[in-house]
Amino acid sequence: MSEEKYVPKSKLGQWFDSRLPLLTLAHHINDYPTPKNLNYWWTFGGILTFFLIIQIITGLVLAMHYVAHADLAFGSVEHIMRDVNYGWLIRYLHANGSSMFFLAVYIHIFRALFYGSYKAPREIIWIIGMLIYLLMMATAFMGYVLPWGQMSFWAATVITNLFSAIPLVGDSITSWLWGGYAVGSPTLTRFFSLHYLFPFLIFGLVILHIWALHIPGNNNPVGIDIKKPSKETVPFHPYIIIKDFYALLIFLIIFLGFVFFVPNVLGHPDNYIEANPMVTPSHIVPEWYLLPFYAILRSVPDKLGGVVVMFAAVFILMFLPWLDTSKVRSAVFRPLYKVFFWILVIDVIVLGYIGAKPPEGMYLIIGRISTIYYFVHFIVIMPLLGFKEKTIPLPLSISDPVLGDESKLSSEKQ
Repeated sequence: MSEEKYVPKSKLGQWFDSRLPLLTLAHHINDYPTPKNLNYWWTFGGILTFFLIIQIITGLVLAMHYVAHADLAFGSVEHIMRDVNYGWLIRYLHANGSSMFFLAVYIHIFRALFYGSYKAPREIIWIIGMLIYLLMMATAFMGYVLPWGQMSFWAATVITNLFSAIPLVGDSITSWLWGGYAVGSPTLTRFFSLHYLFPFLIFGLVILHIWALHIPGNNNPVGIDIKKPSKETVPFHPYIIIKDFYALLIFLIIFLGFVFFVPNVLGHPDNYIEANPMVTPSHIVPEWYLLPFYAILRSVPDKLGGVVVMFAAVFILMFLPWLDTSKVRSAVFRPLYKVFFWILVIDVIVLGYIGAKPPEGMYLIIGRISTIYYFVHFIVIMPLLGFKEKTIPLPLSISDPVLGDESKLSSEKQ
């Protein structure tokens, strides 16, 4: 995917670009050669970048009016909703934007799992993406605490208490998070500071993520390397930009539908009750996008074991490039893997459902079975499939499946 060296035409442009190559960067993005067979599942990277910017802008405005104090936080949120010009709109954009952000990132992750975008030479891209996901979860959890409603307070109490299970340093970490002997104003100040900081760290990692992507180039639905860039790629502008923009518009329609018509449907009604340490809600749940990991946490009867397994459920994803032993990237040519992929999708959805239910009876049993399968999929099934699965013959180029020239199919089977 080599490109010719760009040289600005004007002397002023050459002078500026030799000192700060922004024009070269813009030209590179404009003409960046992209596989011509990318489908709409590849548009979610642009959607995620857009929503990150939306979250940062709306968060900055909300921070101007929010007060991080246990006695004032709940009232300051009500002040934003009722008294600040368009405060209700800014808050609903921010609150529902986090849900849309996670919806897009889950689609982005499962697309990578289906098409093998985590495989060599894109391991670093995948690992950076997982670091972004970890920071997103931490940021979202701390943002959930800031309104200081009943669910916010008790979610903070439950989750921060988990750190106390860590041997030797657990109590120290919990005390630092609390800023005292219980969840209170110092906790809120710490969470507000970190919630403000983390999006900028995420933004920095996104730049690294995109930079790392531009080294090997995009993966594609066929999962084979580009052999003839001039024939198998198109410039990023206008072809991919128009496609991304269309997908973004569709996603925005869904997003604004939530904002204007059902802004609270993804939240919990108890969070409109001011935090009361003396009254425990009947059922404490996090936001929907954290429910699968909450279900994994509760499926283990031991407190420390639950914490270890919950974090392991995230960190195991970082080792995916090495756990998947198949030499074929795309599930399009892996019939058995495709079946197990959809079983995994169903398993994660079931975990999300179980995470919203009380940890008792059949819910607990189903949660444990789903947790076991989650780890078996990555630790047992994926490595074995690489050795045992008989894959479909690969095409010689990304154009072959489109043109339907079966005579060019590679006879090599993994």
